[in-house]
Amino acid sequence: MNIDTSALSVLVIVALVFGLAGIGIGAFALVRLSHIHRSLALLGAAEGRETFVDVVARTISEFHDLRDDVADLDSTLTHTRSELAQALRHVSVVRYDAFGDLGGRFSFSAAMIDDSGDGIVLTSIHGRTETRTYIKGISGGKSDIELSPEESESLKLAKNRGDS
Repeated sequence: MNIDTSALSVLVIVALVFGLAGIGIGAFALVRLSHIHRSLALLGAAEGRETFVDVVARTISEFHDLRDDVADLDSTLTHTRSELAQALRHVSVVRYDAFGDLGGRFSFSAAMIDDSGDGIVLTSIHGRTETRTYIKGISGGKSDIELSPEESESLKLAKNRGDS
């Protein structure tokens, strides 16, 4: 059997190149594997401590719980705002002397309305011998019964408090 030495030399050189390439790739893989092991060691648990993965899982769970709590609070706030809009929270009182001879401004008109202008005007007229009290309903910022100037002023002031 006659072996061509030049072909054999080329074959040996190619085998050496492939061998060196394999050794280089293997060394690179070992270095990468070493880095990955070190990274995983950082994620692993130290003595008596949580792992990074456990901390992330717990944080995600707590985040979901917080998101649920915020949704509940948003629902409660929406309900509270709708109830508050119906509360008689715009109030104004105008005091005056209904009979010029008494002094002391014992008579008053008080308007109490909600955000949509529904409510009442309460008027108390104080005289020397008697006091009379009247209530007039307010719907949409207006009364079905004619209002006195003091009652109108009280209603106007209560409306202005609602605008601010």
